[in-house]
Amino acid sequence: MSVLFVTGTGTEVGKTVTTAALAALCTAPVAVLKPGQTGLEPGEPGDVDEVVRLGGPLVRPVELARYPEPLAPDTAARRAGLPTLAVEDVAKAVAELAAEHATVLVEGAGGLLVRYDEQGRTLADMATACRDSGLPVEVLLVATAGLGTLNSTALTAEALRHRGLPLRGVVIGSWPAAPDLATRCNLTDLPTAAGAPLLGALPAGSAGHSPAAFRALAAASLAPSLGGGWDAAAFAAEHRPQEH
Repeated sequence: MSVLFVTGTGTEVGKTVTTAALAALCTAPVAVLKPGQTGLEPGEPGDVDEVVRLGGPLVRPVELARYPEPLAPDTAARRAGLPTLAVEDVAKAVAELAAEHATVLVEGAGGLLVRYDEQGRTLADMATACRDSGLPVEVLLVATAGLGTLNSTALTAEALRHRGLPLRGVVIGSWPAAPDLATRCNLTDLPTAAGAPLLGALPAGSAGHSPAAFRALAAASLAPSLGGGWDAAAFAAEHRPQEH
C-alpha cells in the first residue's frame, strides 16, 4: 500500500499533470483524491477528470469538496457560504480508498500550507492525520524549473521535516523546450534544496498529448521509483550549462 500526497511549490506548477503521469504508470487500479477543488462550478470537469483522461481506465477519481471561485479553499468556502473541508473527513476517505487500492494519490490545492478550514489546517495536516492513523504516507513535491524555485522548494521541504513527513522527491512539473541558465543549474541544485532526489521532469505542454502518447511520455519523464525510466544524472548531464 502507498499513499502519496502530491503538493507543489505554488499554483499552476504542474501538480495535476504530474498526478496523471503517476496514475498512468500504475499497473493496478489507483485512487486519485482531490480533497478540495476550487475555481469550478458543479458539473465542470475538474482536476480528477483530467487525471482520468490522461491516466487511463485504472483511475478511480474522488473529489470531496468544490468551491466556485479560484481561491484558497477556506476563503472560497467562506465566500460561497459552503462548509469547509474537515481534515478528519479527508483522513477517513484516504483510509477507505487505501483499503481497496494499492496506491492512493492525493492532490492538494496550491502549496503545502494553503488553508482548508477556519482553523488554518492544511494539506500537511491532512497528511499528518493519515500518517497518525497508521497509513504509509509520503509526499511528492512538484516544483517549477526556473529562477526562484530553490527557495520555495527549500521552504516546503523544511515544513515537511518540521512535521516529520517524508519527502520522496521532487518532480519538475513543466520543463521548458529552451531552458535558460538558471533552469539548467537548478537540475543540480534542486535535490540539495529539497534534501531529496529529483525524480522527474515533465515537458511543458504534456497535457496536450493523447492518453497513449502521454503514458509513453510519463514513462520517459519519471524516475524508476515512480514507475518510469527517467535518469536524473543523464538528464542533468544533457542540460549541463557551460562553465566560464
